[in-house]
Amino acid sequence: MQDVVEHNILHFWQEKMTDREHGGFYGRMDGKGVLHKDAEKGAILNARILWSFAAAYRVLKKPEYLEMATRAKEYIIDHFIDQEYGGVYWSVDYQGQPLDTKKQFYAIGFVIYGMSEYARATGDREALDCALQLFDCIEEHAFDAVNNGYIEACTREWGAMADMRLSELDANYPKSQNTHLHIIEPYTNLYRCLKEMQAAESCSYVPVLGAVLPVGVTVSPDTLRRVEAALRNLIDIFTDHILNPDTHHLDLFFEMDWTRGAGRLESYGHDIECSWLMHEAAFVLGDRDVLDRVEPVVRMVAKASAKGLRPDGSMIHEANLDTGHVDDDLHWWVQAENVVGWLNIYQYFGDNEALANALRGWQYIKEQLIDYEHGEWYWSRHPDGTLNTVDDKAGFWKCPYHNSRMCLEIIERFGENN
Repeated sequence: MQDVVEHNILHFWQEKMTDREHGGFYGRMDGKGVLHKDAEKGAILNARILWSFAAAYRVLKKPEYLEMATRAKEYIIDHFIDQEYGGVYWSVDYQGQPLDTKKQFYAIGFVIYGMSEYARATGDREALDCALQLFDCIEEHAFDAVNNGYIEACTREWGAMADMRLSELDANYPKSQNTHLHIIEPYTNLYRCLKEMQAAESCSYVPVLGAVLPVGVTVSPDTLRRVEAALRNLIDIFTDHILNPDTHHLDLFFEMDWTRGAGRLESYGHDIECSWLMHEAAFVLGDRDVLDRVEPVVRMVAKASAKGLRPDGSMIHEANLDTGHVDDDLHWWVQAENVVGWLNIYQYFGDNEALANALRGWQYIKEQLIDYEHGEWYWSRHPDGTLNTVDDKAGFWKCPYHNSRMCLEIIERFGENN
């Protein structure tokens, strides 16, 4: 795992995707390995690069990862943060000028995820303040105080949008499982960061190299309470609204009042990813009653995701039970979450079948998805085993976060020093 994250994934982004002319990182390398230097730069990709290198620095302590994380952090602050209205632009052009200025809360969540991880790794106050300001943006502009939950998107000025879709592949509903998943994920990390900083203030804390956080800084109890309350509520949203009580899959799209929409859809990759992220949220919250309530759900959702497993250890993407259409491409991100999700079940519940699922999934990744010659992973393989070279090697949605997180999670959970 460490060899893959260092020499296959992170090395690729350091050597091939760093934009030394216009700053930050290039926006796209296509599936045939052609670099598109003039491609737009997406907030999601840049936030995920920030998270990946910040987490790698925190876990592996290599200064070159701090350098890359700092590059990503500074580029986001300088080019993606809307200094007039707040929030984060959806994309900028290759020179860093605002391109698509809508406010997609999924993207804002990822910037919180990256900034809070940078603060965890370095103690940097600027990154923490940025994460907290964006937390306030989501709570002010996305939270539905009437029905609970979070809407998908707003205009730059926080006005209503007719088309809130995250991508052309999504149905146009005001609420989605995917956006809630990637709000609970950064809120968990932000709360963990705040708790760690608060704990550090009670000891002789000296910031690590590169940090700017004063030793005497105080994490406001009110800030901690607000983030904790939002995290508690998100856990309830998943168990009470997003979880389908009949199938134990997570439904994908919802009306404002949580009426389920877009038909009977099952996303096996999101199911297995959510199983461990929801578990993580309950752990970080630190409430035994919440953990006791969540753990049966974690196991149910993971078990439901097994419907997408293939005998070779891979997991297909999703299915529409109404139309009978099955997206059985074997996407890189699904395979990475497949490994972490099942290892989580094994680690906490002693399920040996889950361990076998994880090991088969890792074997599939090593044999079928890792590009040992050029670096990084391919987007996917088709069900017949042929390689997908149409979709990007790196791009708006193809990033180092799912696969580097898989490696770093396993290193932290099962590494020889842990």
